Amino acid sequence: MQTVQTILFALIFVTLACSVYYSFRSRKHNDPKLRGIYSSRMNIMMGIMLVLIAVSQLFFFTDSNIRRVFGTICFLLGVFNLFSGLRNHAHFTRQ
Repeated sequence: MQTVQTILFALIFVTLACSVYYSFRSRKHNDPKLRGIYSSRMNIMMGIMLVLIAVSQLFFFTDSNIRRVFGTICFLLGVFNLFSGLRNHAHFTRQ
């Protein structure tokens, strides 16, 4: 159980670092296609990060109503970010 939590914690930080990296990359480029691709990759990473946070809140800590609500909100936001990032990435790579 401890190793699963450690791996989940490491994955959260890796996706956080990737989303910050893609955020800076998307703000620095002048080409709209590259800006869109990096922005969509940032959304994908943020979606994965939010889903991982939701999983950690819902399954690895003591159960409470606040954790359930927070985990559910993070999960819904993460799935929305993941879906919109994948859709935008497909759109910008086709251009």
